[in-house]
Amino acid sequence: MATITKTPSKTWKAVVRKRGWPTTIKTFRTKRDAEDWARSTEDEMVRGVYIDRTEAIQLLLKKALDRYLLEVSSTKKPSTHAAEKHKAKALKAELGDYSLAALNPGLIAKYRDDRLAAGKSANTVRLELSLLSHLFTIAIKEWRLGLIYNPVMNIRKPPPGQGRNRRLSADEEKTLLEACDKHSNPMLGWIVRTALFTGMRAGEIISLRRGQVDLVRRVVRLTDTKNGSARTVPLTREAKKVLRKALRNPARPFDTDLVFYGEPGHDDKRRPYEFRMAWKKIIKKTRITNLRFHDLRHEAVSRLVEAGLGDQEVASISGHKSMQMLKRYTHLRAEDLVARLDQLMG
Repeated sequence: MATITKTPSKTWKAVVRKRGWPTTIKTFRTKRDAEDWARSTEDEMVRGVYIDRTEAIQLLLKKALDRYLLEVSSTKKPSTHAAEKHKAKALKAELGDYSLAALNPGLIAKYRDDRLAAGKSANTVRLELSLLSHLFTIAIKEWRLGLIYNPVMNIRKPPPGQGRNRRLSADEEKTLLEACDKHSNPMLGWIVRTALFTGMRAGEIISLRRGQVDLVRRVVRLTDTKNGSARTVPLTREAKKVLRKALRNPARPFDTDLVFYGEPGHDDKRRPYEFRMAWKKIIKKTRITNLRFHDLRHEAVSRLVEAGLGDQEVASISGHKSMQMLKRYTHLRAEDLVARLDQLMG
């Protein structure tokens, strides 16, 4: 049975008590609104469909994101956690003051459109929406906030990008490697060559430890990868030469097992060599345009395909889980396939 009372602040409080259901309380500006809500709530309880949305109404998105980052995101890889903190900032700035219950497909679609209009890439917006969608999934399934659906599932997602098709020309490769070799730290050149000769990601390279590199069998065993699956990367003769030099670095200290190591931090611990600042300076100095470090992975994978390896073979080396993603990362030069066509066609 519902009780409607006037509060000292001149609002109206509705209290619904029904056997088998938790006591439900809500405050309104008018008595009629309180009566309508109480009547509707009692009816839903009678029909067995009542859902208490109080927590969802009270919890703002910015607070929900903080909880998600603490409870969910923190259990993921440090790089993933850092990336999700960055995406959460954008969501907080635009939608943070809305409660979870107030967020609907219309508001989220407007967020999507505004972000795209501001010049953000389709992939960036997709990833932000993916984070928001997973937050709603957790809120529904684990936090039990009384939400009845995930509003992100009811909007169109920006189409995925076509992927970069930046290939490295022979002249650019020569210029790049010569510039790296002139750098004060030889590890920069070794890291660039390792990426170019193996197709490994930057994070996989700089986190390498000596025990993972087997020069006898000519393989590198990766355990901490982006997609979470361990894999073994075969080494070309050139890749073996580079890693041998890195392992035999005469300046190597005794307090680290890292192949590519940095200087000790404030805690006296050595971490991987942070090469990206040096990379940016080299790119600026050589005036090689529109080249990112990750493009070296694209180049390496494309060369594997051009060399005649099958999709499954290339995927086992690169670590791509789907052929669709592998195709986005490989871009073949038609002129490089002419000789192979001649061999096949006679």
